[in-house]
Amino acid sequence: MSVPGVGPIIALTYISTIEYPRRFVRSEDVGADAWLVTRRSQSGNRDVSGHISKAGDPMLRKALYEVANVALTQAKRPFALQQWGRKMAEAKGARTAVARKLAALLHSL
Repeated sequence: MSVPGVGPIIALTYISTIEYPRRFVRSEDVGADAWLVTRRSQSGNRDVSGHISKAGDPMLRKALYEVANVALTQAKRPFALQQWGRKMAEAKGARTAVARKLAALLHSL
């Protein structure tokens, strides 16, 4: 099985960063481990969702973000993740959401 945009270097980066995949109960937790989630600042009535957090492994975060970018812009054959990402394209943080789903997909494979 293969994922469009994921080559040997990205796969090796993912495997070496995750190390022991059984430590994740759910595949969705891998995206949170790579810190592909937005920072939140909450105080009283204020709730601000900001940019992605800089915690976690930066190499894995950058690799997954680049694969999401390639999947949304350069992939020739359409696939489900690409279509989902293009529907979200107008929303802020769509590429990060695709990268987070991609992390879960790679974990389940």
